[in-house]
Amino acid sequence: MAYVLLGIAIAAEVLATSLIKSTAGFSRLWPTVGCLAGYGVAFLLLAQAVKEIPVGVAYALWSGLGTAAIVAVGAVFLGESVGLVKLTGIALIIAGVVVVNLVGEH
Repeated sequence: MAYVLLGIAIAAEVLATSLIKSTAGFSRLWPTVGCLAGYGVAFLLLAQAVKEIPVGVAYALWSGLGTAAIVAVGAVFLGESVGLVKLTGIALIIAGVVVVNLVGEH
């Protein structure tokens, strides 16, 4: 169940991060409310997840998968470019998450 909560936390964080640009520096009410609510849900669920998942493993998954997902969201929905260097960086982040998780299991 902790990994389900972590997955939802990651999704909430990605949603909140994807709304940041539309807040216009937190000057637009509803995008700001959505962004802050998303981060609130994300941190609440992350706090619950780390009751059962080691914090280093949870944070590696949170940051690595969140980063990869927000790059995808940026490319698909926000018109951001994705080149070889960016893809290489994402691959390295994912590799780091895998290594941290393998070490976390021992």
